[in-house]
Amino acid sequence: MPIKTDDFSARLREKAVDVGHKRLLITELHGSKQEGDLSEPVNCGGLGRVRHFKRQTSNGWPENPIPIDPALHALGDDPAEMIRAQVFQNAACNWRCWYCYVPFENLAASEKHSSWIEPGALVDRYLSEPDRPAMIDMSGGQPDLVPEWTPWMMEALEERGVADTTYLWIDDNLSNDYFWRYLTDEQIETVTTWPMFGRVGCFKGFDDDSFAFNTAAEADLFSRQFDLFARHLATGVDCYAYVTLTGADQSAVKSGLPRFVDRLQEIHELLPLRTIPLEIALWGPVHERMDSAKHEALKVQQIAIETWNAEIEGRFSADQRALPIQAVPMRG
Repeated sequence: MPIKTDDFSARLREKAVDVGHKRLLITELHGSKQEGDLSEPVNCGGLGRVRHFKRQTSNGWPENPIPIDPALHALGDDPAEMIRAQVFQNAACNWRCWYCYVPFENLAASEKHSSWIEPGALVDRYLSEPDRPAMIDMSGGQPDLVPEWTPWMMEALEERGVADTTYLWIDDNLSNDYFWRYLTDEQIETVTTWPMFGRVGCFKGFDDDSFAFNTAAEADLFSRQFDLFARHLATGVDCYAYVTLTGADQSAVKSGLPRFVDRLQEIHELLPLRTIPLEIALWGPVHERMDSAKHEALKVQQIAIETWNAEIEGRFSADQRALPIQAVPMRG
């Protein structure tokens, strides 16, 4: 049976945030199954890790400039091939994407695998790290099950005098409207006017069936992703997108992928130029989830990326395609 996303989201939120005491569950990475996949030791008292975002990708795949270019541009630094980011993962996610590099036990808002902490204390741990990155990635999990996390982090950075020198980034699976449902008007204004902030929403597949295959959620929620992305973009926040092109049916690519690009352009004509396809690879916990259908899905993405590249080249001029991703205009 597919995940009942709205009911599951409500249960997870109830377990993952304590609004009254201004704290949330953050995944304990030290001793976790995920720890063995990390390129640097766990930091911040076991609740953080440093990730290296790299521009270079596999042959045939577009380079990945996010969050590298938006972050470096905001920080006033020159473009680079890589950026280091301090990553914290909230301990709840309402979908179960088969290719997720996070063990599912770390997505269940379980206190056995996470710790309660105030965002101010989390920022203090970050600031105490030697050679700390200038970027914080609020990851998960699904951070927007706890949308308060974002303004709380902003307030903590401001209080400690590092708001102007720290770039804040959030990953979102485009599954719920909690940003508008639970934040106050003041909190929304804080987020939408924060200059050192960017958001990426990840589209899980290129049509209803690939979405359901990837997430284990109901297929009709594929369309909700576009609605939610459009709402976030309308707030004025600096928004970007990922898409995963895995699916169970090779024959669906020919019609499904162009229609997906159409739907991005229904949000904004230039949105495909701010959208990066992510190649799925087999990280630690993914191996045990693999079966014949998922091995086939890895082949589907290789067909899909060829179609994606052709669509982008056919719809946009060379000058448009050459724009730095943060310079692709999204206003209006």
